[in-house]
Amino acid sequence: MNHPSQDDEADAALTFRTRAIHVGNEVDAATGAVVPPIHLASTFRQPGAGQWGEFDYSRSGNPTRSNLQNTLTSLESGVGSLAFASGMAAIHCVTMLLESGDHVVAGCDLYGGAYRLLHKICARSGIDVTLVDMTSADAVAAAIGERTKLVWAETIGNPRLTIPNLAELADIAHHRGVLIGVDNTFGTPALVRPLEHGIDIVMHSATKYLGGHSDCLGGTLSVADQELFDRLYYIQNATGAVLDPLSCFLVSRGLKTLDLRIREQSKTSLQLAQWLQAHPRVSKVLYPGLESHPQHALAKQTLDGGFGAMVTFELDAGLDETAKVCESTKLFHLAVSLGAVESLIEQPATMSHASYDAADRARFGITDGLIRLSVGLESFADLCDDLDRAIASK
Repeated sequence: MNHPSQDDEADAALTFRTRAIHVGNEVDAATGAVVPPIHLASTFRQPGAGQWGEFDYSRSGNPTRSNLQNTLTSLESGVGSLAFASGMAAIHCVTMLLESGDHVVAGCDLYGGAYRLLHKICARSGIDVTLVDMTSADAVAAAIGERTKLVWAETIGNPRLTIPNLAELADIAHHRGVLIGVDNTFGTPALVRPLEHGIDIVMHSATKYLGGHSDCLGGTLSVADQELFDRLYYIQNATGAVLDPLSCFLVSRGLKTLDLRIREQSKTSLQLAQWLQAHPRVSKVLYPGLESHPQHALAKQTLDGGFGAMVTFELDAGLDETAKVCESTKLFHLAVSLGAVESLIEQPATMSHASYDAADRARFGITDGLIRLSVGLESFADLCDDLDRAIASK
């Protein structure tokens, strides 16, 4: 494992918000530029035949990608990070640690793309998956068998916003000799740092809050162990799903305002959740900041300074009526994705979680009346008026 340098120790003493701005964004030595240049080169001149410099070919390493990875490693309290072409490419890299005959225990409150990868792609290689309620330690422990090699959870579940006990899950997995990874896209390192809770791998769809502006696609992994990092880097380099330099620059730029954005978005989300909870046409609101949320107390312990910017609510309505509500908003764009400055609305049953088998959607509470909001930086009053008009159209 790498030993921290004096510079690393000095950086660690800085606050999260300051590290997001300065670590990985050091002044360019050649020009004094306060924003590092974007290195678009695909290959790098070497000192001699068989002699390798720090960078040789951009699939294996790129200065702009390294800057982003260094920032994220600091923010996630890890030993190393990797940037991928998409969030799914990052998850796929984790699954390539597995072999035929292995078994995965994953959460039932799970992003539809991850569900599809595990059930439709990994299954072709003889890898089995069992979906369980990650808020139940007993259920997770019971699902782990002799063939289990990976537990995969989400810090805030998608779309029902469940909150697992990360430290408890990490203890269970490690006691059984199993790796545990979490998707921290909804939580962001500004609110929760899973590696500090004993998790082995933390993944982000960098497309979402890390980038924050709906203008780039990317994914990341951060890990707490050097040997595990080396294994994941080998797979990434061998398979090639790396993030391009321009997207790396955009994610790095987004990270500088992440702390400010997610905290402000969380405030508005709580206001909207409270307003929706009192709405006569809304039958249920799922938001970790509400006292009615099943894991509210745990969320207060796990999440630092906010409850996230995703709000899910349910209408007592069918598929078509719910779709009409989603189609009637003006400020909330009807779109998949999340985590940006503009607010989005979607119907999980037909959009983000359409890849679920119908039986699993019904089993795990992804009903026809479910609506998922990604709350942006617009004012609460404007978003409230927009939702009120749309719900009235039902």
